[in-house]
Amino acid sequence: MGPDRRSTRIQMLVAEQAARRGAPVSVVDVCTAAVAALPVGGAGLSAMSKTAASHPLCSTDDISEQLEELQLTLGEGPCVDAFARGSAVLTPDLLTTELQDRWAVFADAALEAGARAVFSLPLQKGAISPGVLDLYANIPTVLDTEELADALAFADLATLLLLDTRIDEAGAPAGGPMPDRGFEDLGAYRAEIDQASGMLTVQLGVGIEEAFVRLRAYAFVQGRRLADVAADVVARRLRFSPDAEPDQAEEET
Repeated sequence: MGPDRRSTRIQMLVAEQAARRGAPVSVVDVCTAAVAALPVGGAGLSAMSKTAASHPLCSTDDISEQLEELQLTLGEGPCVDAFARGSAVLTPDLLTTELQDRWAVFADAALEAGARAVFSLPLQKGAISPGVLDLYANIPTVLDTEELADALAFADLATLLLLDTRIDEAGAPAGGPMPDRGFEDLGAYRAEIDQASGMLTVQLGVGIEEAFVRLRAYAFVQGRRLADVAADVVARRLRFSPDAEPDQAEEET
């Protein structure tokens, strides 16, 4: 299945969960939809940062809640490794000697909590990594290629929702992620952010990751939504200059 079709299907599954709750789409719906679509018993998501304290954001059941708390409290486990490496950590069976050695305390505690397999997927957009999505199963489980691709698509979506929500929390009007248009055009929203980042690589003479960091820093400082700032850059209403401070940009007249 092509990435666009997969992405659209995953968006629909998540949107359906939000509709059932009667609320704007959020990372809670990503976790619920992932559990419904994949051979896992639960999902949890934690906000993580290299500079600030990490904290659990949501979980679908008691076991996933315990797994999030355990990893962040102990500072070890697949979630911690996935965040540090920036790549998925797939654990089909916690009852292996190697894992018992690597995560001595976490492996035993997770097994006791009722988890047998854990899949940790880092949330990443460019240079930004706001957290990790964890999926668990209570029996040894292997995700096949399609299931893993779906899991990564859920993580991708959680990343976009999390980044947008965080900027709202910085002072823009709240109301959950993308309150003004729901969810149907998340692909266009993402394309616009990518296009704006591409334009900033030219304006600033920096790589794409640094360009995205600058875009996000500006949105954060201005208390605006990332999507709105990206739209202004694409429409050439906003221009960044290499000499300005990272959180500065000039409005085009």
